[in-house]
Amino acid sequence: QVQLVESGGGLVQAGGSLRLSCAASGRTFSSAFMGWFRQVPGKEREFVARINWSGFWPYHADSVKGRFTISRDNAKKMVYLQMNSLKPEDTAVYFCAAGSVATVVPAQYDFWGQGTQVTVSS
Repeated sequence: QVQLVESGGGLVQAGGSLRLSCAASGRTFSSAFMGWFRQVPGKEREFVARINWSGFWPYHADSVKGRFTISRDNAKKMVYLQMNSLKPEDTAVYFCAAGSVATVVPAQYDFWGQGTQVTVSS
């Protein structure tokens, strides 16, 4: 239906930058909204940002607002997460998600990528 593949994760120093990419394929028209989430061991998946395909409705979690920026390229079916001023607490597995509604709740998204590890060292 919808396949999502994340890339761009890696190890960076605190204060550095990293750009994550999410390549979408399949029936992407059925999922109007794309989101980024992150998760660390022992904690629930956390909302990071979301954006819609048909318009310009970006929304960022307070914890990353001003540092992270979500964007998309409809022609390429790509969603990006530009991460600046990275902190050690940003360390997590970052997941790309697709769904039909605007939400910050992981369970309300329909499709997920495998995730990409982001590690920020002090």
